[in-house]
Amino acid sequence: MTAYLLERALVDGAVHDGVLVEITDGRFTRVEVVGGFPTLSGVATPDNVGFPRPTGETAIPLTGLTLPGFANTHSHAFHRALRGRTQRERGTFWTWRDQMYAVADRLDPGTYFDLARAVYREMVAAGMTAVGEFHYLHHQPDGTPYADPNEMSHALVAAAREAGIRLTLLDTCYLSAGFGEPVAGVQRRFSDGDVDRWRERVDAMPDDGVVLGAAIHSVRAVPAEAMPAVAEWAQGRPLHVHVSEQVAENQACVATYARTPTELLADHDVLGPMTTAVHATHLVEDDVRMLAEPGAYAGFCPTTERDLGDGIGPGRRLHEAGVRLTLGSDSHAVVDPFEEMRALELDERLATQQRGHWTATELLDVATVQGHRSLGWDDAGAIAVGQRADLVTVDTTSPRTAGSGADEHTAVFAASAADVTHVVTDGRVVFRQGDGEEVGRELDEAIGRLWS
Repeated sequence: MTAYLLERALVDGAVHDGVLVEITDGRFTRVEVVGGFPTLSGVATPDNVGFPRPTGETAIPLTGLTLPGFANTHSHAFHRALRGRTQRERGTFWTWRDQMYAVADRLDPGTYFDLARAVYREMVAAGMTAVGEFHYLHHQPDGTPYADPNEMSHALVAAAREAGIRLTLLDTCYLSAGFGEPVAGVQRRFSDGDVDRWRERVDAMPDDGVVLGAAIHSVRAVPAEAMPAVAEWAQGRPLHVHVSEQVAENQACVATYARTPTELLADHDVLGPMTTAVHATHLVEDDVRMLAEPGAYAGFCPTTERDLGDGIGPGRRLHEAGVRLTLGSDSHAVVDPFEEMRALELDERLATQQRGHWTATELLDVATVQGHRSLGWDDAGAIAVGQRADLVTVDTTSPRTAGSGADEHTAVFAASAADVTHVVTDGRVVFRQGDGEEVGRELDEAIGRLWS
């Protein structure tokens, strides 16, 4: 059993001073607001021997504001290699995609493992304790399966395990280059050929300590007749799909099927309580209603949507209709859950010219509880007895946070990933202040090997 005394912590939707937590077998067994936070020799740090408790044991002090772990609900780990390399020319999502394909063409299981482990460590350093990996890089560059057809999946599982982050592997069905177009070039790595072979391959993938879910890449990459088979396989599991990220895709879908992407998914029984519509940027009113009726999720990725010029999704409108929102870092233009949270509010301010769409507490719920649930981790996202023991401690005296109140508003509207000082996942310390330089070196080496 391990105990922590938290200087300040978010418990039951409010920030409290002096919270004692006890952890056994990776879960919270005690969460008690005790008030106060005495220092030891004037300084309270995780390296101190701790504070006495009635049992005679000690509690490790964590100074700052401690939050539940964040869930990154949409990741393409290999996109991280593009950071800083795609800003040199004007263009659109579609020109950016060509650069992304160039990275996808270079990876093998070894380099994918190295890169993914470094990216997941970056997520952990930012306070993310779970990630949903939207995984479609399945085969060799010419489309031939590896000796183990799930070799690239195993690389991701091993990378997450070593990084100390929980993984939901969203094995992605990808069958066409566009509406009615065969895959070509690097897209051959993504495709199993048909939905039956996709299902055969994913059936052979062991859960291996992860949540194994599914994804339909998009309405352009999976023919409508194949969608029900993916949805059937995913019954009771997370099922994610890129939805209406681009106006051009919406137009092509209507031209092909006389339906919006959301309507097409609804027609083919894809939408349900474990479905996440990723991006959900360009929706009409009927789309919002069809996502709300089954209680689906919408997975916003504000920093990527901003970076790619996708647009601003109707976040508050979806929420008020009953759609549960989550947040992801997608292409990893930025890995910072604080930036994603406040972007949900700030981007909507730009779109509406009004302030105050989301409270800090609502945004924290989106980033923690709702995010974990959409990934199949119903027992994570809160500092509460019985929940998985995830703790993210934020420095409240940094140049960004000092003087801002050290509460939920500080976390959402002032803090950044650089302010995270200590991370615990499932009761295990996975990041300490000072680890950032090592994470940076690992990223630099992994990306350098990929481009060399």
